[in-house]
Amino acid sequence: MQYSWLNKKDNKNLIVFFNGWGMNETPVKHLVCNNFDVLMLYDYRKFDINFKDFNFEKYEKKYLISWSMGVYAVNFYKEIFEKFDRKIAINGTGLIIDNNFGIPEKIYKLTLDYLNEENLERFKNNMFNKGNLNPEITITRSIEELKEELISIQKLKPDSEISYNKVIISNNDKIIPSKNQINYWNTRADYNLVNSTHCLFKEYLSWQEIIC
Repeated sequence: MQYSWLNKKDNKNLIVFFNGWGMNETPVKHLVCNNFDVLMLYDYRKFDINFKDFNFEKYEKKYLISWSMGVYAVNFYKEIFEKFDRKIAINGTGLIIDNNFGIPEKIYKLTLDYLNEENLERFKNNMFNKGNLNPEITITRSIEELKEELISIQKLKPDSEISYNKVIISNNDKIIPSKNQINYWNTRADYNLVNSTHCLFKEYLSWQEIIC
């Protein structure tokens, strides 16, 4: 796993953001940080970060925001993040590969088996409505690295799942079907159904808007 500080100014409040598959900071770099330090986690080929090195205890308020595959990945560190003051899940589930509660198994396998530059571009386009693409979204890692990440997620399963205070589901999610997300969260947490697509961050101006 890799990390990057999107904002680090010794603020009293912290946001830890678990990103989606293959992503870097481009989906969220426009979000105003205000008085939050923001730590981004991504690249789930290995779960090898020692979070004790980050000294989360120094912050007065701590917030978890996880998106897409990040909603699944953060469960490997439940002991740490379950204690955060507020936890928000966006367009993801704790069962990332599942016919009823996540990405259908056949779709996941096809993505892994036939991943190339052309299909990767198609995946990026599917994160948005047709004609409403975000050209700033970039996927800079190699095809091989992206396949390794899919394999890692496919093989590893966390022991339990984080409980969330807020869940956001887009009604036009073409990556993790909206109906599957609703199936998953229906008995686990209250959710907000919004009129958007899988990558919905363009709907927000700041991290604060997502937390509220």
